[in-house]
Amino acid sequence: MAVKFSQFTVGATVSDIDYIVGYKSTDNIQIPIGLVTANTTYSVATAQSGLNETLTLTGSDATTDVITFTAGNNIQLTDDGAGNGFTISATDNVNTYTLPVTGGASAATLTLTGSGGDTDPVVITAGNEIQFSSVASGGFTINSTATGDTYTLAAGAKVGSSVPLNLDAATGTDSVVNLTEGTGVTLTQTSPTEITIDAAGGITKTVDQTTIANATTGSVTLSVTPTSEAYTDMYVSGVYQNKSVYSLAGSTITLDGGAYFPNGAIVEVVSTTT
Repeated sequence: MAVKFSQFTVGATVSDIDYIVGYKSTDNIQIPIGLVTANTTYSVATAQSGLNETLTLTGSDATTDVITFTAGNNIQLTDDGAGNGFTISATDNVNTYTLPVTGGASAATLTLTGSGGDTDPVVITAGNEIQFSSVASGGFTINSTATGDTYTLAAGAKVGSSVPLNLDAATGTDSVVNLTEGTGVTLTQTSPTEITIDAAGGITKTVDQTTIANATTGSVTLSVTPTSEAYTDMYVSGVYQNKSVYSLAGSTITLDGGAYFPNGAIVEVVSTTT
């Protein structure tokens, strides 16, 4: 029996339709609606996932797909909190630096001076059989002092105001290093491998602390006057500073090379006086 198109019921949505009728050659067929391509629409929702951001696509066909945006170096993804999107921002403050280099054979100080006025010194200390040379604003050279010798160490008998340290080389040439008494200091050879250092006079240790109030401070004033920087130990925010990076004039300690202390740092100087 023939059926007119006017006798078909019109479906309002895809869910109202089970089959579509058609034919192949001379045969009538029913086509399941699932075999017919239908457009799918999506609703979108965003959410924070740790440092990353997820984008959830919920289809009109009830399917769900999740896309993850991963934050890279110096990138921050921040959800708007309502699930409607997110922002992408850089975490780098775009600070640029100049890099003056100061110091001597035993240590080199690289002072990072930021475009924001902050200063951050980095001290590189020479290890065994290593020394620095040509230390200047442009950089420095690392040299090896190794000769291939190995040594045993023995303390010799005191001669006058000095005690010799005998370096007996396994190969090459033996060497002698003399330790000489300073003012108020007595050296005593107590065994072949030990020397006692005694302070003959009254020794006083004085601790001065200074909080750096601005980024252009390169010197601090002590409450005492040590003989030289050899009788001082300086710490910047708890980090020991090699004596090659500063000098002493009277009771004032000044960083070499026009360097500055970090703003807000606590400079502590332990002075030894007699």
